[in-house]
Amino acid sequence: MKKVFLVLALASRTICAMAQDTTTTTEKVPFDGIDQTWQNGNDRRENPAFQDMKFFTPSIMMDINYTHSFNRPNDNTVVGSTALARNNEVELSALHFGGDFYYKGARARVMTQFGTRSIVVPRNDYSPYRGQYQLANAYRYLSEAYAGYHINKWYGINIDAGLFMSYLGLNSYYQPENWEYQASFTSDNTPWFFNGLRVQIFPTKNLKIEPWIINGWQSYGKFNKMPGFGFNITYMSDNSNLKVLTNDYYGTDAAGIPERKRFHSDNSLLIRYYNKPKSKGISRMAFSLTGDVGFEKGGGVNGFKDSDKNGPAQYFLSGMFYNRVWFNRNRFAWTVGGGVMTNPGRYLVLYPTGQASPLPNPADPTKTEGAFPFSANPGDKFKGWDMSTNFDYMPNQSITFRFELVNRHSNVPYFAGEGGVTSQTGYTTTPLDPDWRPDLVKSETRFILAALFRL
Repeated sequence: MKKVFLVLALASRTICAMAQDTTTTTEKVPFDGIDQTWQNGNDRRENPAFQDMKFFTPSIMMDINYTHSFNRPNDNTVVGSTALARNNEVELSALHFGGDFYYKGARARVMTQFGTRSIVVPRNDYSPYRGQYQLANAYRYLSEAYAGYHINKWYGINIDAGLFMSYLGLNSYYQPENWEYQASFTSDNTPWFFNGLRVQIFPTKNLKIEPWIINGWQSYGKFNKMPGFGFNITYMSDNSNLKVLTNDYYGTDAAGIPERKRFHSDNSLLIRYYNKPKSKGISRMAFSLTGDVGFEKGGGVNGFKDSDKNGPAQYFLSGMFYNRVWFNRNRFAWTVGGGVMTNPGRYLVLYPTGQASPLPNPADPTKTEGAFPFSANPGDKFKGWDMSTNFDYMPNQSITFRFELVNRHSNVPYFAGEGGVTSQTGYTTTPLDPDWRPDLVKSETRFILAALFRL
């Protein structure tokens, strides 16, 4: 999500190219000299393999995992995750390849997306059901695809249009950049991508201001007449030990209910409080803290308070905290953390799949996909909390081997239980027994083994 080394490389090359025409000799590179390799949700590589290429910087990433749920669902389906899709199987979660193009200020980035995430992530987007053409199929194999122009002003201004990554929830969409594999509720229930226009403004070396005009909240199309509006502000300290950021959003994201407005504020603090990179013992320590607040109002719901006149409360409150310790010159790392979420109205909850899905059926958009859909009506309560810990082995900057243990809970039946969410046999080809129901339970414990590659 935050390919800062690519931004730096782009800014450096375009500034140099423009300098030949304007006789400017001073390069101003945003975040120059600031170490970002320790940050949660950021590229950890210190010397990217392709950084010296002139017009194009390639990028290749793979995410392969095996996860085991102790609930042992008979259909091997994972419920409530954008990172995982299948239990008890080796899964190609993501394959990305592409890169960055730049020539005399012109810039573009294209990253493809294959694997289970190309199905899992777009599935909660209602916008493809509005109008003709299958937007989900048209875009699902792209994680990023935008083009724009770099202006040599201050420390740089980038104007981009297309499909680009969201910063909400701190975690990167690309798993090699994250401290943990299964994101806490805060990250997993907020957007991974936007489709629209952004402007990245770097008025100083330490500061980025980025406004957006987008189709909607993680949507390929637009839900109503009004687009979504938002911005990101990121600040990093000169000593590389502090990063603070805020993301704020306003839009109409309830399909067919234009009077319902959504506001969301996402805020993170990252602090590196110990750094001895050459130590064979503890080489560095850092933590990240994220807090989100949001609400929907109008169209039958009333923000933070129940109202007889305007409808029930519909809001989002969440937080997550992670602490990470690196060892032996940053070749090993241990992370522990977790978070909490409450979302009355369930408007940001990742809905269960299969026969428990309340989403439209692509074959018949007038009906829900599942025979026994998970309720997501105004006033429905949802609270979740999770804990996780993992151990990473990073023999070099391009590969991470991760073992992670995750425990998640909810106040209502939500996760896949032993009976799964597909059928009594676990197969979609089996006619449903009249007495069968999706087996949703209030908790799950799982372990994850992952190989995360980046070049």
